[in-house]
Amino acid sequence: MSANKILIVDDDSNIVELIRLYLEKDGFDTVTASNGKQALEKFSSDTPDLIVLDVMMPEMDGWQVCREIRKTSEVPIIMLTAKGETFDKVLGLELGADDYMVKPFETKELVARIKAVLRRFESKEPEPSKEIVYPHLSVNISNYELKIDGELVEIPPKELELLYFLASNPNRVYTREQLLEEVWGFDYFGDSRTVDVHIKRLREKLEHIDANWQLKTVWGVGYKFEVR
Repeated sequence: MSANKILIVDDDSNIVELIRLYLEKDGFDTVTASNGKQALEKFSSDTPDLIVLDVMMPEMDGWQVCREIRKTSEVPIIMLTAKGETFDKVLGLELGADDYMVKPFETKELVARIKAVLRRFESKEPEPSKEIVYPHLSVNISNYELKIDGELVEIPPKELELLYFLASNPNRVYTREQLLEEVWGFDYFGDSRTVDVHIKRLREKLEHIDANWQLKTVWGVGYKFEVR
């Protein structure tokens, strides 16, 4: 397994050298830059695994560099600044920085923060797709979108959740009580007719769209998303 590569960006050569020595002693590869413009060039050419980025620099400040990098990459960024005001910290985090250290700082602490951020970043698993697709129908629970024939259709959240649950389990019959438990949660104490109302509204939206699937009532039992 190759070592993580860290891009160190600061116009103070002493700080750059100190961080570089500590990181290389810990087994990291390093790349350095002394201003914002150079940082973007090194980011493109060296593809670092993490960036230690000073805020106050010539050519282009750290805020601008962070903005530019976030347009194309989620690479972890730790901001360094001599300012300790809350505004600076909030601005950095809003721009997409992953951590923040105020100068002067202990280099050992910075190395520990780098390791912690890399662990967090590397443990992130891509979210599985939360979209169910049938002919002429797309139900996306990640961004709460219903599309019919590719067109967005306005839908209340609970209706979408109910449709997503049924469509995720095609041809399986659920009682009203099961649907209340699965979609509304254990803490829901409402009338089971709530399900009937939501199914009725869904049918109005989904009527006559495709003959291969439909929301079907199983009399005396409940409902299912039937796929032929």
